[in-house]
Amino acid sequence: MVAETGLQPFIAYRLLFMKSLKNTPLSILDLSPILVGGTPADAFHRSLDLAQRAEKLGYNRYWLAEHHSMPGIASAATSVVIAYVAGGTSKIRVGSGGIMLPNHAPLVIAEQFGTLASLYPGRIDLGLGRAPGSNQATARALRRDISEDGNEFPRQLNELRAFLQPTDGEAQVQAIPGEGLDIPIWLLGSSSYSAQLAGHLGLPFAFAGQFSPDYMLTALNLYRETFRPSANLDKPYAMVGVNIFAADSDEEAQRLATSQQQMHLGLVRGKPGKLPPPVENMDSSWLPHERVSVESMLRASIIGNAATVKEKLNQFLETTQADEIIINTMVFDHAARARSYEIVADVWQS
Repeated sequence: MVAETGLQPFIAYRLLFMKSLKNTPLSILDLSPILVGGTPADAFHRSLDLAQRAEKLGYNRYWLAEHHSMPGIASAATSVVIAYVAGGTSKIRVGSGGIMLPNHAPLVIAEQFGTLASLYPGRIDLGLGRAPGSNQATARALRRDISEDGNEFPRQLNELRAFLQPTDGEAQVQAIPGEGLDIPIWLLGSSSYSAQLAGHLGLPFAFAGQFSPDYMLTALNLYRETFRPSANLDKPYAMVGVNIFAADSDEEAQRLATSQQQMHLGLVRGKPGKLPPPVENMDSSWLPHERVSVESMLRASIIGNAATVKEKLNQFLETTQADEIIINTMVFDHAARARSYEIVADVWQS
């Protein structure tokens, strides 16, 4: 399921701190997928409906992700979609999974999330990533300096955090709203860089296990090893992403999962597209090397009926020792997608 690198220290950690699924918060990651034959408006309405259902089912957070120039992802203006979802719900935390900070001026993000936190106090999370969430041409169109190396991200992060701190009102530049508000900041990552940075700064960390299983245990281990208590957090807190496709039968779950497989196949071919309807099998869709690439990215996925999902989700929790699990479910049919999250909620609460 995952690479073996760094397992021994991680196993020792696991033996010390065993976790149970019932006591582990579950959350949702939504890319607001645009379906073949559908529109972004349709995607937004489905996202709100799913968030409302998730709130009733007891999910902890509902995060939306920033991607640009992607025909199948509607959540490019992430802060705007967060406001729409938060405005249509009442309790569930809503946030970014994440905002790609290098695409933005830190002051703008401080103001946007200051606005969100003012409108929906105690419910907004600010998850930050350092990838562009796009190709180089799109990064240029976003006015991002793609010549910058990774050392720029810590500077931008420090600047953003400074804008959110209380001041005496005499600073030359102030984030209004934003200044002095308690907005939890998370670092997101799919490798070791953000894991170590989150550890050094004492921030919560979210790992993108849904598409980068190879580095999952290594990154989590580094985060816990390098963690330094801070005013924000006194011990490590790691949330791990995973794809889950749950249905009333293993066969139906496998069929539903082919929509995301097709979407990733488009990425492998350099031709991203909208989320397509499922197929009975993928044999006629991909070449052998393409299958290897897609299955490598998605191999940590949990696919099956309630019993299968419960078994595999418990195994995933035991392996990662996640403090929270965030679930991505890219399913074409909205009712089937909602049903998948219902099955997971039932398994979680049983």
